[in-house]
Amino acid sequence: MAPTSTPQTPFGRVLTAMVTPFTADGTLDLPGAQRLASHLVDAGNDGLVVNGTTGESPTTSDAEKEQLVRAVLEAVGDRAHVITGVGTNDTRHSVELAHRAQAAGAHGLLAVTPYYSKPPQEGLYRHFTSIADATELPVMLYDIPGRSAVAIETETLLRLAEHPRIVANKDAKGDLSSASRVIAETDMVYYSGEDVLNLPLLSIGAVGVVSVVGHLVAAELRAMIDAFIGGDIAKAREIHQRLLPVYTGIFRTQGVILTKAALGLQGLPAGPLRLPLIEATPAQVAQLRQDLGAGGVEL
Repeated sequence: MAPTSTPQTPFGRVLTAMVTPFTADGTLDLPGAQRLASHLVDAGNDGLVVNGTTGESPTTSDAEKEQLVRAVLEAVGDRAHVITGVGTNDTRHSVELAHRAQAAGAHGLLAVTPYYSKPPQEGLYRHFTSIADATELPVMLYDIPGRSAVAIETETLLRLAEHPRIVANKDAKGDLSSASRVIAETDMVYYSGEDVLNLPLLSIGAVGVVSVVGHLVAAELRAMIDAFIGGDIAKAREIHQRLLPVYTGIFRTQGVILTKAALGLQGLPAGPLRLPLIEATPAQVAQLRQDLGAGGVEL
């Protein structure tokens, strides 16, 4: 059974884009994934995004993706929304992943902008609507031109918002003008997909976050959101500023690398990375300790 949702918060408010734990030999660590998922929900997340970029989705097989969804669902039950990434740069493949996600019991789909191919806007529109038409699951778009090379333009977002199952956008575009217009003119719900912009996006109408640092500071993110919603803007700003060293620290290099290093320091399941990602160096880990300590994270 899916957790309770509303049109205003279809996937909850605090979601973490979860890493995929691997064993020492690089195979999928399903017990570790279940332990990590349970920890993240206990820490304050009401949603988990698996099989996204932070989950090293480019290097996991379709079968592993399905196994991960089933394992995480078994671990967290109806305590959190479990969203799974299905986006690729091949629409047919994305549709197949959507079918498998629905069969596995996922509560929703995350569809990233097709990368590398640099499709025109009409191609993006057809790609996303094909995914949304493939199942009965709600879809969250993922607009991240820094990785995909192509942004979802405002007019395309306005068109996509008309689809009954495209209900949200994970925004990592950093264009507050575009986000403001889509929020104002449609029912599409916005989630911040760039941690340093969590509070700015809340200020223009975003309802929550899909965070990487949520692995470490989910309770603080929830407190910031609750303060903002409750009208205590000064408290929300204070939490935002206190977390700045954490935002900086996790993204000094590729975010998965340092997130897995941080989880390892906390004794939580993470394991190695799959190439082309590599392990954090001792110098990077030392700097990470300093950054997280400055942000109040206990290691």
